[in-house]
Parts: sequence; structure tokens; C-alpha cells
Amino acid sequence: MNIPVPRADVGERTLAIVGELKGLEGPLLPILHEIQDEFGYVPEECLPVIARELNLSRAEVYGVVTFYHDFREHPAGRHVLKLCRAEACQSMGGDQLAERAKALLGIDFHGTTPDGAVTLEPVYCLGLCSCSPSAMLDGEVHGRVDEAELEALVAEARR
Repeated sequence: MNIPVPRADVGERTLAIVGELKGLEGPLLPILHEIQDEFGYVPEECLPVIARELNLSRAEVYGVVTFYHDFREHPAGRHVLKLCRAEACQSMGGDQLAERAKALLGIDFHGTTPDGAVTLEPVYCLGLCSCSPSAMLDGEVHGRVDEAELEALVAEARR
């Protein structure tokens, strides 16, 4: 859930999340997912807390955050539109669809429209290879997306 939290609470809430999950085997990814669920992104001030509590370097934690495309370093827009960039979708017109989405929104991948309505993100497989090209808007997957469907998704997100 993307609820703004006062900055002083970020460290406290991060510590609580780490405390709840650090007993898991390989806790870093579940902790980062929970933090992103809590704040809508992974705030930079979370990294030293996570590193200290898991006995990792900040560089190791930052490396994981930046390696996985699902983690955001900045707040997302009210809606997140993800376009599949995998080979099956590219072979079925995904590149043209991506360029059209960028033009409609006036942003590039990882960008958010100036009004804060939409964040455009690449994703490297939505599991709909037989229904490519595919997209996801706010967690809802759409297959066989053509230009008209893309325009409808963007219009929905702009409301």
C-alpha cells in the first residue's frame, strides 16, 4: 500500500519489518518487497538499517535493489503500467507498442508523468507469451495488446 509516511517513521518501520522477516532463510528479498509494499518504493534511508540488521554492506543491499526491476528507488505514480520486453512480446510488436506508450505518456521507461498519474516500467516476462504482446496495469494483466487497447489502458490510468 502506498501511504505517505513521515520520514522519521521510515527507519522505525524498516526496523520493524526487518525484525519480522530476518528469521527467514534468505530474508533480503522478502524484506525489500515488504518495504516497497509499505512505502510504495524502497527509500534510501532503509538501506543502512537493512544492511546493519542483516550484517550486509550497504553496497550489497543497494545492488539487489538496483538489480531487480520490480524495486523502485522513487515513488511511483498513482498507476503503474508495465510493458513486457521479453523476446516473444518483442517479436509480436512489443517495441512499437513501447514507443507508442512513451509517446502517449510523454515519458520514458522508469519515468512518471508530470501529474503523477502514471509510471511506465519495463518488465521482462508476464507469462503470457502465447498472448503477446502483453501489459500490466496496476497488477491486472492484459494479453494481445494492440494500439487501441494500449490507448484504452493509458486513458484509464489518466483518469
